[in-house]
Amino acid sequence: MNITFIAPPASGKGTQSKKISQKYHLHHISAGDLLRKVDNPMIKETLARGAFVSNELIGNLLKQELEKNENFVLDGFPRTLEQAKLYEKMLKELNIKLGLVIVLDLDKEIAQKRIVGRRVCPNCGSVFNTLFASAKPQKEGICDNCGHKLVKRADDNEETFNKRFQIYEDETKPLIEYFKKNVYHVNSNIDAEHTFKQIEKIIGGVYDKY
Repeated sequence: MNITFIAPPASGKGTQSKKISQKYHLHHISAGDLLRKVDNPMIKETLARGAFVSNELIGNLLKQELEKNENFVLDGFPRTLEQAKLYEKMLKELNIKLGLVIVLDLDKEIAQKRIVGRRVCPNCGSVFNTLFASAKPQKEGICDNCGHKLVKRADDNEETFNKRFQIYEDETKPLIEYFKKNVYHVNSNIDAEHTFKQIEKIIGGVYDKY
């Protein structure tokens, strides 16, 4: 069982991936997390600009993860047609069939607020948002769950968001048609729980053994 996300910035693919991996015991692979762990100033600067790193780099990192477990949930890759072809090649080499491709549909206005207002706990990974009353931390700047100081990612700004959203529209959205036989759409405009319930129904309908 494997699930691949196609989603614009701030659609919640990271949150949904974690929830799915926990419930269905899947290996969670985050392309963004893999890159952020690489200690390279040029890569960090590239990510801060909202640009893509080389396909060779992300491809090598991803293949190492796919070799660990064929049951996985992947977010943040592929983002271009070239990457989609590379992904299919890797799956074929590892004798893994492409599973569900879940598209998280999200309005641009909501996505922007989620990005600009996002605050993350570097200690426990909890995520909050200063622009949504329901997602604000109880104490400003402090994680509700562990008391650690919240941080704002360097790339969580309006300029970077606009670049990334346009890149999604131009380069990633066409993958919906490319993977169409495996694609399922989910409305992610409301909240994480509503989104997850939709995903559960899709998984239940396809993998009834779960």
